Amino acid sequence: MLADIALLLLAAVIAVPLFKRFGLGSVLGYLAAGIAVGPWGLGLISRVEEILNFSEFGVVLLLFVIGLELQPSRLWRLRTAVFGLGGAQVLLTAAVLAGWALWRYHQSMPAAIVIGFGLAMSSTAFVLQLLGERKELTDRHGRAAFAILLFQDLAVIPFLALLPFLTSQGQAVHDGAPFWVGAAKAGAALAFVVFLGRYLLRPVLRILAATQVPEIFTAAALLTVTGTALGMSAVGLSASLGAFLAGMLLADSEYHYELQADIEPFKGLLLGLFFMAVGMSANIGFIAQDPLRVLEGVGVLVIIKILVLYLVGRGYGLPAGPSRALAVALSQGGEFAFVLFALARSAAIFDQRTADALVVTVTLSMIATPPLYALMARFGSRESEEGRPFDEIDAPENDVIIAGFGPFGQIFGRMLRLKKIPYTVLERNWQHVDFVRQFGSTVFYSDAGRMEVLRAAKADKARFFVLAIADVEESLRITEMVRRNFPHLRIFAVARDRAHTMQLMDLGVTDVIRRAYGSSLEMTGELLRALGEADDRIARDIARFRRHDHDTLLKQQAIHRDEQQLIQTAKEASKELEQLFEADLEEQETTGS
Repeated sequence: MLADIALLLLAAVIAVPLFKRFGLGSVLGYLAAGIAVGPWGLGLISRVEEILNFSEFGVVLLLFVIGLELQPSRLWRLRTAVFGLGGAQVLLTAAVLAGWALWRYHQSMPAAIVIGFGLAMSSTAFVLQLLGERKELTDRHGRAAFAILLFQDLAVIPFLALLPFLTSQGQAVHDGAPFWVGAAKAGAALAFVVFLGRYLLRPVLRILAATQVPEIFTAAALLTVTGTALGMSAVGLSASLGAFLAGMLLADSEYHYELQADIEPFKGLLLGLFFMAVGMSANIGFIAQDPLRVLEGVGVLVIIKILVLYLVGRGYGLPAGPSRALAVALSQGGEFAFVLFALARSAAIFDQRTADALVVTVTLSMIATPPLYALMARFGSRESEEGRPFDEIDAPENDVIIAGFGPFGQIFGRMLRLKKIPYTVLERNWQHVDFVRQFGSTVFYSDAGRMEVLRAAKADKARFFVLAIADVEESLRITEMVRRNFPHLRIFAVARDRAHTMQLMDLGVTDVIRRAYGSSLEMTGELLRALGEADDRIARDIARFRRHDHDTLLKQQAIHRDEQQLIQTAKEASKELEQLFEADLEEQETTGS
């Protein structure tokens, strides 16, 4: 085994830098290295199945790290994309591919359903690694790709439960247990992972961190991932899904970044090993026996997935550029297909030759994805969501960066200009940019949510970051990115409403103003003045209201995820404010008398 490891490392060290050098990405480098040393290349390594089974743990670690980046509240906000976009992609792609299997290869209906669903899945490891390398995971098409992949992982569970009903005997593939037994086990396992992550893991991690022995904390992180993965596998669920859930439950813990730093090296190495194992498992002999059938299968799979994904993306509201990127990124088959087709073969849903053809098709589609995506990126210039190329940023080192130059951002900018304080503006609405430029303002048409944009804007040299973006999700995403990568920046954020304010406070932003808050108080003062109130009393009442509202906001921020407590606190605060104003009125009447 040690000799095999040395050969794999040598192949990776040679191939990956070469492929990166020619702009083809590390994933294709790993695949090529695997083909070279595998049974159909130089034949230096033959234990492909063992390596593939072991390396799949890299996918599990990848999902754990992604879970660490995604708090439960953010997952809830993604629910429309996950179930709407993801559900549409899986159902439409599965239906088209199943129809193709029925028409072209005369498969039975159960076999066509399995083929359609298995090929509808995409490779989580490939897509996330590919987009992560290009720093596109936070782009709109990157977020859409993640939502679809997450739905695919969720969809695997009910499909595996339904697979026994597609067999000719109608018997279970595994142990013949009734459906409700498997569902109960799955529910219990998920509930246990939630309980473990929320109530047990954090105290244990706190104790281990206090020992100040780094390797023990690393061991605990790996144990968390392996434990949840084993638990999920034991009840027939996806190990990757269990790891993702465990990571998500620890996303808002104080050990978020330490866990990520400990897991990251293992994740990278094992993912590389996984890609090499996929390359080694490519049955080149089968390709030589029936090359036309294989090429037809790969071509049909990739073209159908690209067309369906593009149409689904456009239907969901993605512009043409992001829809193309989404379609090409997810155009391959996924690693789940290897498991599903093996189960279907053992259940006699289709024969061995069909299973071999499907596995080779999936493998070649994986190999084809990186060069296809590179071609798409090279010949389609990087565009904004509106279809217009972003500006090249050549900004000086300014103390202030303003993200979003709408009504709020412009007020900041006008006052800073009057004070002769230089600043850098990033705005992603090109129509708005063109309008503002007519008045002599220097505004870069770009996306403040991209790391390379922030670096080009010299965020590492700036002192203050003004966040005046109306979209709540985008605002929170940029805040999290700035806090993580530029912790020295003091953020002045404009919030859409009270809930948005508390979410920004959760991320550590202390300088927050609500969009309509100040103007509403000012207009209220004008109304009271028109009603005959004295100016000094109006000023005193508004100041009291402002102080009380700020104190209430601080109290509610600690419990705002609990809706019942939030409602109760709001009622109590309203009653308390009424009592303050009544006491003040009584005092004035007594003094006046």
